[in-house]
Amino acid sequence: MELKDLAVNALLQNKKAALLIGGAGVAVLGLGLGYKYLRKPEKVVRVGVVSQLLIHPLKSGRAVSVALAECQNIGLKFGELQDRHWLVVTEDGHMVTGRQEPRLVLVSLTCEGGQVCLNGPNIEELRFPVKEPDNPVIDCRVFSSDIQGRDCGEEASQWLTRYLGAEKTFRLVHFEPQMRARRPVEMEPLFPQYEQVAYPDVGPVMLLSEASVKDLSGRLEKDVTVDRFRPNIVVGDCEAFDEDSWEEIQIGSVRLQRVMSCGRCIFTTVDPETGIINRKEPLETLKSYRLCKPSEKHIYKTSPLFGQLHTVKKTGILQVGDVVYKISR
Repeated sequence: MELKDLAVNALLQNKKAALLIGGAGVAVLGLGLGYKYLRKPEKVVRVGVVSQLLIHPLKSGRAVSVALAECQNIGLKFGELQDRHWLVVTEDGHMVTGRQEPRLVLVSLTCEGGQVCLNGPNIEELRFPVKEPDNPVIDCRVFSSDIQGRDCGEEASQWLTRYLGAEKTFRLVHFEPQMRARRPVEMEPLFPQYEQVAYPDVGPVMLLSEASVKDLSGRLEKDVTVDRFRPNIVVGDCEAFDEDSWEEIQIGSVRLQRVMSCGRCIFTTVDPETGIINRKEPLETLKSYRLCKPSEKHIYKTSPLFGQLHTVKKTGILQVGDVVYKISR
């Protein structure tokens, strides 16, 4: 073959290869563009501002207001304080809440220098270590679910028993990361199968707006505060019950997914300032205008709806003053 023919053949082969490579590149680019345009872009709308962040370390105990919190899949955390990670139980491990012992709402549990600090009215402060690895792990029941807790010792038990002034003995337990958690889906089928919590009623994060609380207060003889409803995230600069329609929200780097409304019970009738239960208000008023649609009766039954339960799609840091964005597609 002459030099001229070899040159022509080489040129034709290179042209074929270039066409093949170019075609493959166009196909990949086309797929990428197709995915981009098939996937609906997110629409981000400012809907409010975080006005309070509240951690309830002790289930049914006083809230701890923080300026900043870590939002984990299992709930809010600040230092050694984690939301609903301490629980009062009977000697056989059944949970005790403000529904049975209303004065629990006056008990404050905080942490300082590796110590748990328990405080309540007319009783001396008790301190004990956060970590007590030699104490036994107790099998507990929260509603109908099994869960574990590390016993916090005899002194904590005596303190609670003396404070609550009951005939029976109470114990305090602490949930630790390696323990068997609860699955909300066992109580509420709307929750994802993989979701886990410690001692909250159902979900890891509850959100409520200031405006919704103000709207309710306007219908009552006596004003109520946010504390009565025990949310984690309080949102200002929005209208009453706007939060009902926030299916997905972004706060700082945190992404939250609404699962369901929070159905309210007799616990809302405990005054967080006095620890007295009236068994009537604001529950009766809520029932007059916040019942679910007939199509949702199988979920909420006769419970009025107030606040929204969320799961954490993306963890991160929350701060008071953060803008709340509603995400839609």
